[in-house]
Amino acid sequence: MWRIWKVFDPRRVLVAQGVALFSIAILIHLVLLSTERFNWLLGAPAVK
Repeated sequence: MWRIWKVFDPRRVLVAQGVALFSIAILIHLVLLSTERFNWLLGAPAVK
């Protein structure tokens, strides 16, 4: 495992991982907001 960190800078890896996870989270939220069933901003009725 230590050899991996000799090749990659840990700060860059953690920043890249954070950016990737944030991008995925934003993408998921935008996909949900684009659907009628899961758009919580327009006050869609709760589905039972």
